[in-house]
Amino acid sequence: MMFSATTPMRRRLGRLSSHLLVAVIALVVIGGATRVMEAGLACPDWPLCYGTFLPGRQMNLQVFLEWFHRLDAFVIGIALVVMSVVSVVWRRSLPRWLPWMSGLLVLLVVLQGGLGALTVLQLLPSGVVTAHLALALTLVALLSGLTQRLLQSGDGQPPWWWRPLSALALVGVVSQCLLGARMATSWAAQRCLAGGEACRWLVWHRSAATPVAGFVLLFVLVALLAGGWSRRQWPLLLSAVLLVTTQVSLGITTFRLGLDQPLVTVAHQLVAALLVGVLAALLVRCPAFVAAVPCPVVLDDSSLEPCHG
Repeated sequence: MMFSATTPMRRRLGRLSSHLLVAVIALVVIGGATRVMEAGLACPDWPLCYGTFLPGRQMNLQVFLEWFHRLDAFVIGIALVVMSVVSVVWRRSLPRWLPWMSGLLVLLVVLQGGLGALTVLQLLPSGVVTAHLALALTLVALLSGLTQRLLQSGDGQPPWWWRPLSALALVGVVSQCLLGARMATSWAAQRCLAGGEACRWLVWHRSAATPVAGFVLLFVLVALLAGGWSRRQWPLLLSAVLLVTTQVSLGITTFRLGLDQPLVTVAHQLVAALLVGVLAALLVRCPAFVAAVPCPVVLDDSSLEPCHG
């Protein structure tokens, strides 16, 4: 059975998914701000903050960042539970895969909450914080793809190279983000710049930037040169180019400023999350399926000679 993107419930869930995508990207950015402001332990307990839902006397910028980060995650979790319930109740008028995808997203949010608790209770271990970011970027990619599938009506097949090249670019960007997270959470860049210690993470992150950017640009170039449906995706394709260029510029600026500008670092993480979202959207896009309709044979009476009996 074919489901149209104009189905009211599907359209509503698509809008909800798009709002959740924005909320998860904001969650990633707030998490990055929490780290650069050294506010990861501003709330010493979990899930409450100083034993209350809304700390009053202890509230300052650092406490607010950590508290709002948790609040955003809680709202996202509730919204995903609602989406999961709706997709089950309305499953007859929705794609069969939607209840499973919604359930997976709820499970990932629960795991994300568990990792968030570990970051506080175990005093910000580098591996757990990196896994926390990895799961957040996975949520960004899945919600971006889900939004595309719910709101677009295409169900055809893209060119054979579309999925491999876009997946290569997406995996490369996520891997680069995780290298950067590992470098940041272990303070490797600061230690390397100050005393020449733990420089391998910094070298790996900088060395991987060029091939990862190349993967994205290669995918965009092939898509634009191929023409047809691929070229018509130019708004997202050019957005990917703009984000890659901005990301490289922010990375260079970050190191030239000696990692002392929190706003630049947070912007670097924001652009990375946006790039993951754009590449995930491109990965799942597909052209509209056009069924072959036989052309009726129309006979022109003027072309027939009259028959006489």
